[in-house]
Amino acid sequence: MRSLALGASALIASAGVLASDLVILHTNDTHSMIDPDASGRGGVLQRKAIIDSVRKAEKNVILVDAGDVVQGSLYFKFFGGDVEYPLMNMMDYDIQILGNHEFDNGLKEMADHYRTLKADRLSANYDFTGTPAEGIFKPYAIREADGRKIGFIGINIDPASIIAKSCYEGMDFLPVCETADCYASMLKNEEGCDLVVAVTHIGAVKENYKDTDYDLARNSKDIDIIIGGHSHTVIQPDNASKDYPSVVSNAAGRPVLVTQTGKYGRNLGCIKIDLDNLQNDTPADFDYELIAVTDRFAPSQLDSVMAGFITPYREQIDVINAKVIGRSDEMMDNNARVGAYPNWISDFAEDFGRNVADSLAASGALPPRPIIGMMNVGGIRHPMPQGDVTLGEILSTFPFANRMLLMELKGADLMETLDIAAVKGGEGVSRSVAVVTDDDSHMRRVLVDGEEVDPDAIYYVSTIDYLAGGNDDLIPLGRGRVIWRDEPEVSERILEYITRLTALGLPIAGDPRPRFVKEVTVK
Repeated sequence: MRSLALGASALIASAGVLASDLVILHTNDTHSMIDPDASGRGGVLQRKAIIDSVRKAEKNVILVDAGDVVQGSLYFKFFGGDVEYPLMNMMDYDIQILGNHEFDNGLKEMADHYRTLKADRLSANYDFTGTPAEGIFKPYAIREADGRKIGFIGINIDPASIIAKSCYEGMDFLPVCETADCYASMLKNEEGCDLVVAVTHIGAVKENYKDTDYDLARNSKDIDIIIGGHSHTVIQPDNASKDYPSVVSNAAGRPVLVTQTGKYGRNLGCIKIDLDNLQNDTPADFDYELIAVTDRFAPSQLDSVMAGFITPYREQIDVINAKVIGRSDEMMDNNARVGAYPNWISDFAEDFGRNVADSLAASGALPPRPIIGMMNVGGIRHPMPQGDVTLGEILSTFPFANRMLLMELKGADLMETLDIAAVKGGEGVSRSVAVVTDDDSHMRRVLVDGEEVDPDAIYYVSTIDYLAGGNDDLIPLGRGRVIWRDEPEVSERILEYITRLTALGLPIAGDPRPRFVKEVTVK
C-alpha cells in the first residue's frame, strides 16, 4: 500500500482540489462519546472540524459510519439518542448502518431515531418487514464521483445471543457472506459499479460461529473495500499485522482492503482512491490512513451550532459527573476478561443473590443451595478509576437497562456455560467458583464452594436478565428457570452496594486472583 500523498495533517490543511480523487471518511463504534476522553482524544466537535477541512480540500468526499453510534456514556443513558442522531445529521453523514447497540431500547425506538437521519440507511441482511422499521432501510446505495460509480452495501451481525430477542422481535436475519456477495455481484455486473464497498458491523475478531470481516473478504468475489465495526479493532494501514491485516485476498485471488478505526471516535478512517487510475490500481494500492482525533483545532475553529446544541445536555451531565459516591483502591481495567473488575462485579452479584435467597429461604420458598454470581465482561463499559468514584462514572460504566435475577440452573448447564466462558478467555464469575481448564482453555472441572459440580444437581445463579436469556454466547444459561426478578436497573443496585461500602468506611476493591485456572499436572 502506498503512503498517502497527503498525510493527515497535510490533507486537513490542504487548499488544493484534486478532482480525480475520491476520499471516503469513516467511523465506527463511537458509542455516545460526545466529548473527548481524559487523554483529549475523540469528541464530535473535533471530528467535525477534521471532516470539514477534508471536504474543503477534496472535491469528492463520502462520510460513512459502521454502527454503534449510541450506548456508552450518560448522553445515551439519560437522553436515549436525542443527542447522537441529530449530531450525525449535523456532520452530514452520507452512509449509515446499524450496530447492535442501536437496538438497546427496542426496535421501535431505534426506528423512530433512524427515520430522522439524512444519510442513506443501509441494511442488506436484516429484513424489517412487518416491524416498526419497515421501509426505513435499503440494502445498498450507489454514489457517483467524477463519472465513477461506487456501490455501498450495509451488512449487519447475526443478532442471536448478541441482541436481546425482545429488542428485535419480528426482524429476520439473512446470512452475511451469501447476502453481501449477491449484492456485490449485482452492483458490479448489473449496475456497472467501479467499486463495491461493504459497510459492516460484524467485527474483525472471531466470536463463536459468527462471520467476521475477514471471512467476508475471503469468501467474496466482488467486494473491493470493507469498512467495519463491532469488534473495536484498530486495523493499521501498513498491512503488517498477522491477526488483523488491512489487505487480504478474496475468493478470486484479488485484494480486498479491510478497515476499522477502533472505538469512541478516537480515530477517523480515511481511504483515498485515485479515480483516474482505477483500471490499474487495486484495493492494495488505495491510500488508507487513520487520522487521530485530537484537540488540534482551537475552540474558535469548532462548529458553534453543534457546540450550542450540546451545551444544555452537557450541563446536566456535568452535575452527575461531579457527585462523588465512593473511593477505589486501584484502577480496575474493563478490557480484561479476567481479573479485579470482573471479579468485583461478580462478587457483588453473588452477595446480592445470597441476600435474595436468604430472604426467600426464610419464608420457606427456597431450599438452601450453592449460589454463584455471574456477570458479563462486555457489560463493564469503562475502567474503574483509582481514587474518587463519581455517580456519573458508575452510571456510564453500567448503562444497560438490565435487571438482576435469581435462577435455578442444572449443574450440566452450568458446566457447559463456563466452558464457553473459558474458551472466550474468561467471564465474570464470583469468589465461590473455580473453573479448571486444560491447555486449550476448555473447562475440565468446575468447583463451587470447593466442591465438584454435580451435573445433576441444581444451583442458584445470580445474574442479569440479559445473560439469563442465553446472550453473549452463554446459550446454556437460557435453559435455567428464573425464580426471582428484580425491578430497579442493575446500576441502581450497584450504587446501593457502593453506598453501603462507603458507609462502612470500605473502598471499592476487587480481588485480582484468577478464577479460571489451568489444571496442574503433578509428575
